[in-house]
This record gives sequence, C-alpha cells and structure tokens, in this order.
Amino acid sequence: MAKMTSAYASKVIRKLNEDKEFYRSKEREGYIYVASLDEEPVIPDYDYTEVAGKIAEIDEKIVRIKHAINYNNAVNQLDVGNGKMMTVDMILVKMAQLSRRKEFLDIMRKTQPKVRLNSGAYNTKKTAPEYQYINFDPALIQSEYDRIDQELANMQLALDHYNQTFEFDV
Repeated sequence: MAKMTSAYASKVIRKLNEDKEFYRSKEREGYIYVASLDEEPVIPDYDYTEVAGKIAEIDEKIVRIKHAINYNNAVNQLDVGNGKMMTVDMILVKMAQLSRRKEFLDIMRKTQPKVRLNSGAYNTKKTAPEYQYINFDPALIQSEYDRIDQELANMQLALDHYNQTFEFDV
C-alpha cells in the first residue's frame, strides 16, 4: 500500500499507460511475422504469456489507483466557498454543468441588442427589413456570467489544493 495525492496518482497512471502501450506495441509487432520460402525466417522476440501477463499486471495497478481516486472523490468534502461543502465527484459534475451554462451566457452577453437580418434578394414580397432583438437584461446576464465564473474559480482552486495536498492510500 502506498500513499499518494490525486496529482501524483494521475502521473502514475499516465506512466502505467505508457508502459502498457510499450507492451501492446511489442505484441502488435511480434504476434505474426512474414518469411519467404527460400530464406531463413527472422522470428520476432515475442512471448504471449509474458506480454499478456505484463499488460494484466499494469491493468490491475491502474484499476487499484483509479478505484482509490474514485473512492476518495466520493467521500471527501471540500469547502467551495461561502461554507458550502461538496464531495470531489459532486464538484466535477457541477463544474461541467456550470461550464456549459457559462458558455451559453457568454453567447448571450456578446449578442447585440438589435441586429438587422439579411432580407436578401430571395424574398421579393417583403420590403421592410427584419430586425433581431434581445429579450433579456444585458446587465443581469453579465452579472450571472461573472457569478458563475467566480463559482467555477472557487471550485477549481479547492480541487487544485485537494489534488496537490490530500494523500490517500492506494
């Protein structure tokens, strides 16, 4: 059993995936070979049992580390501002929701209050131009955008601190 932070665990998982890719590559390059009938074959150095065993060993380590991360994300609560406590997994879901909302609010806050639409030469029956108008208070939208941006920043700071400092058993 080892103690590690989420940040370190992510680095370990990345390294394990690189090692796994090494063995997958060895398997892809070694499980078959081509030989001419009139030449001595060059048989690649490949042992299925060894390679499959290494891949299975790496997969087991990844499973254990990811389980430890997921478990700790589900049970540990962080203060995300104003005394509001949330588990890490809740924060991750909430951040995704807020990010999507912030993207739409960004579109709204960039929309001009009045825009002339192309009347075009295709519509000869209409002579008066058409306009598109906003149907919201720009100050309210900017305020909501800023509030969500700050909420996301608070959550990200809490997560960053947690990922760098909180140690758990793997």
